[in-house]
Amino acid sequence: MTHNYLSAAVLVSACLLGSANAADKIQVKAVVVSMFESGELTGDRAGEYQLWIERGNIDKPLDFPLGQHPLHINDAGVLAMCTGGGVPNATASIMALGMDDRFDLSKAYWLIAGIGGGDPEDVSLGTGVWAKHVVDGDLLYEIDGREIPKDWDYGLIPLGAYEPNQEATGWTVDTIHFALNEPLVDWAYNLTKDYSVKDTPAMKEFRAMYNGYPNAQKKPFVTIGDTIGSSTYWHGELLNDWANDWMRLHAGKESAFMTTNMEDNGSLTALHRLARTGLIDPDRILVLRTVSNYSMPPKGKTAAWSTTADYPDDGLPAITAAFEMGSIVLDEIVTHWDTHQKTIPGANK
Repeated sequence: MTHNYLSAAVLVSACLLGSANAADKIQVKAVVVSMFESGELTGDRAGEYQLWIERGNIDKPLDFPLGQHPLHINDAGVLAMCTGGGVPNATASIMALGMDDRFDLSKAYWLIAGIGGGDPEDVSLGTGVWAKHVVDGDLLYEIDGREIPKDWDYGLIPLGAYEPNQEATGWTVDTIHFALNEPLVDWAYNLTKDYSVKDTPAMKEFRAMYNGYPNAQKKPFVTIGDTIGSSTYWHGELLNDWANDWMRLHAGKESAFMTTNMEDNGSLTALHRLARTGLIDPDRILVLRTVSNYSMPPKGKTAAWSTTADYPDDGLPAITAAFEMGSIVLDEIVTHWDTHQKTIPGANK
């Protein structure tokens, strides 16, 4: 049986290597990664994926049996996908695409663009946040809140540590922190920093509750800040404090937690696995999260209220901002592909 398994592994490897040299592969310039869709892929209330198909004209469907939704592509070489919500869906979908031998993704730029929660200490509703660090918020020890020692701020402990906010002193894993290409992030931010995020009466009314949080009460803006991914949809002041501590602990004191998400740690794990054999270039990854809601309540409201509060305008302004800001970056990449295929933007700065 061992010889059969080895023979099968060799055969699979040979097939993969052979397909990598096929001249008929689709050369992909950029991959847009969205995470969820509200209903149908076209024609109804838009989730993250629909705007790329309808307004972005990435409208030629391709079967994707290993994914949650069909892929879409256009003649410019931009491929769009929707992973499905949560870390497991994102990891599996990205891995499936990366190993799909229809495509050459070796020079493709990856734009992960979707909505997320935002720390009201730093951002306002609709704010676009480009990440330099993606940190996993699932890989940890946890004890029930009713059993937290009195001198602890929360019951979330780093792997290999003995108390909260302590560096690992024993075993851990190497997929908790992913640093993105900072010059590329700066380049994307500079392209979009003057983008005017749409403001609405519902957003103004919601952010008016956040007395004492001046950034939360601003009109939407564009900034650079870091994101924590977790399949657990967490909320509240105490966990928001944990998120800020967790980001600095794993990504360094210069990092700044600003957004929450439920997929990016899985997507980055898959992309870095794919990069091991040159299927993708990890220096060509961008992560944009636009704020649809806050990660903690205003004064006078409970964490339970914050967890289940409706998103102003159903989050559509943030969904639209992710599409429009992302489009600015993709247009620049595609328009100047002769340059960006060979040289990553920002590399010479």
